[in-house]
Amino acid sequence: MSVPHYFHFYNEDVSGIDLPKKFTYPFYYEPHLLSKLAVVQLQEYLNTQTDFIHDFSETGKMFGVLVVKNQQNKIGFLAAVSGKLADSNTHAYFVPPIFDMLPADGFYKIEEEKLNVLTKEIETLQNNVAYIQAIKNLKLTQNNALQEKEDLRMEMIEAKKNRKVKRGELTNQFSDEALKEKLTELDQQSIVYKLKKRNLASFWENEINLRKKELAVFESQIQQLKKTRREQSNILQQYLFNQYQFLNKEGIRKGVIDIFKDTPLKTPPAAAGECAAPKLLQYAFANNLTPICMAEFWWGTAPNSEIRKHGQFYPACQGKCKPILGHMLKGMTLDENPLLENPAIGKELSYLYEDDFMVVVNKPAEFLSVPGKTINDSVYLRIKQKYPNATGPLIVHRLDMSTSGIMLIALDKDTHEKLQSQFIKRQVKKRYLALLDGVVKEDKGTIELPLRLDIDDRPRQLVCYEHGKPAKTLWKVLDRSNNKTRIYFYPVTGRTHQLRVHASHLNGLNTPIIGDDLYGSKADRLYLHAEHISLTHPVTKEKIEFKAKADF
Repeated sequence: MSVPHYFHFYNEDVSGIDLPKKFTYPFYYEPHLLSKLAVVQLQEYLNTQTDFIHDFSETGKMFGVLVVKNQQNKIGFLAAVSGKLADSNTHAYFVPPIFDMLPADGFYKIEEEKLNVLTKEIETLQNNVAYIQAIKNLKLTQNNALQEKEDLRMEMIEAKKNRKVKRGELTNQFSDEALKEKLTELDQQSIVYKLKKRNLASFWENEINLRKKELAVFESQIQQLKKTRREQSNILQQYLFNQYQFLNKEGIRKGVIDIFKDTPLKTPPAAAGECAAPKLLQYAFANNLTPICMAEFWWGTAPNSEIRKHGQFYPACQGKCKPILGHMLKGMTLDENPLLENPAIGKELSYLYEDDFMVVVNKPAEFLSVPGKTINDSVYLRIKQKYPNATGPLIVHRLDMSTSGIMLIALDKDTHEKLQSQFIKRQVKKRYLALLDGVVKEDKGTIELPLRLDIDDRPRQLVCYEHGKPAKTLWKVLDRSNNKTRIYFYPVTGRTHQLRVHASHLNGLNTPIIGDDLYGSKADRLYLHAEHISLTHPVTKEKIEFKAKADF
């Protein structure tokens, strides 16, 4: 099949560039030169094109390139955008989506409009004056019923007290048959109140039932419309899922439902298959193009919740893309996943303090705090080997694998609980040293940005004011030179990736830590070091502090 439309030739001669022997591992990679040149060409197009109108300063987008070889052994590249662009899925420069749901005369849009009609009908009923009045009438009747029942209850309590007093008075005034007659009269008063209570309950039950029947006329219509909308929505969602069929090198198609059924999510997340990477591979496999390497980058302003830097490369997302690409890349030889290699080989812990109860270590960068899914070597394992008789969880607090510096270790369960209690009560004071990739103008300040896990792209964190946990960091600049800022961080809370996000986020310092491969750019290491810690010894109750000098 001829594919001149989306196959882009390089503007420069790339014949002297060696092709990679393996395809890009899309979840952690350094772009190949051919990918970088393709990205430069795509970015030039974005800067000069007149094919569409989109304000990237308001809303950025993720783009991708896939270097391919055509059937004539010519090298070129494909380009794609994640999601829609300028309210369209069809663009001259970018490969088409797996399924285009946007055409007005298409099944999806027609059925979506039916759902919109149902939604409007539901909203019309919910805003109906008679419906709103029926709700108010029921509420008012229920409140009146409660009030009258309460008034009667208080009246009955008072009457009971009066009868008790009256019985005492009658006992002193009368005797025998006369007393019996008077007491019977009092008992009759009690019976009258009980009948009054029963009649009142019956009256208000009837009144409330009448109000409920008036309301039910509207509620039954609304519930039926909601049921119809839910059923039609499920049918449309199933139809949509069925359109997302993904090819791989072997020509095998697999639907998005089958792809996700064995994942923790069980069902496909929203927009699964809309990212650039699946679009690129799908087009290549469908048109007999041989994938060589790929890269994705962000262009424009980042969303408020995420950290995305203009023009920077990013890996494919874990939640939506990893299951899909797992199928699409089957049969292809990929670069090794560097995250499967033990980064602690040849590295040693340095011990700052040891006694019978606790240990303080200086952890190197690229060294796990606790065992990972595929790598056991960690601070935990090394401590367990050195102190085989130690009990309890050992690790009191963690550092990111890439962060170096001070960690506290408890050698028994009781010590662990006491140390953790100090962390929970924020009695432990910590100071981190970081080198930021840029100049921070202010000298000191406070960052408060709540954080939560990005469930679609673990382990990245999002700033989220609705569901995020409070995260607070104090900071102070030490010096500035060579367009870099050396800074102290004083975390008040201890959220995952807190300092990395607070440094990089637009509403934080907007200056990522050098070497932050999640929120900034790769370097020889993450320039973040837990330099100082102070606490109370869990047994001796002495105030103790430790410092470990950073190697940067």
